Amino acid sequence: MRRRILAYRAIDFLSSRIPGDPHPGEECLLLVHVRKVVGQVHYRICTDCAEAVITDVVIEEPFQHTGLATRALSHLRSRHPGMTWRSTLSRRATRDLLRRMHILLTPAETRCPHARPPADPAPTTF
Repeated sequence: MRRRILAYRAIDFLSSRIPGDPHPGEECLLLVHVRKVVGQVHYRICTDCAEAVITDVVIEEPFQHTGLATRALSHLRSRHPGMTWRSTLSRRATRDLLRRMHILLTPAETRCPHARPPADPAPTTF
């Protein structure tokens, strides 16, 4: 019960772009407890397509089964209203979470055309 209270009262959500990531729209929601990251939700977002794809959910062991992952996904939905949420995760624990949150499964290789890195332009000769 104490862990559940901590998960709801003492956790801050910080959004961050992944440093050095060449793909547009790659973001990470950090779950912070007393200046320590205790969880992360990695996701891709495309405002042109109005789609978001969750690519990874990691919660440290002491905070698992406290409802923190559900709270983090609810936070993302409220931050990005009007988005269609999907996921590439197929692990058992995340599968149950995504089913409860009504988030559809999508193949990992599926990307929106806007999220693909631009093709290298042909070399110009002078």
